[in-house]
Amino acid sequence: MFLDHPTITATNSATEPDRVERLNRVYGYVAALADAAGKQHFIEKVSQLHDHKGTLIVFWHDAPGDDEKAFFLQAWASKVGDGSSNVEHEV
Repeated sequence: MFLDHPTITATNSATEPDRVERLNRVYGYVAALADAAGKQHFIEKVSQLHDHKGTLIVFWHDAPGDDEKAFFLQAWASKVGDGSSNVEHEV
């Protein structure tokens, strides 16, 4: 079992706890996309997910590939995410 999941944080999470719940859903969506693509270990590269006023910021231990970035874009743009393409990546 993988126990080193990324830290999940959100701006205004104390007054808007649904932001953290949304990030948990997005994280699950991304993990499923990665599994389906045969990239089970890529999630180990992610250190933190942060929702800053509707922008998903993904912090990475190691630089992601374009396909790995696309997993987060697809999840964030979906109904479980924000419904937008506001995704940023930080290494």
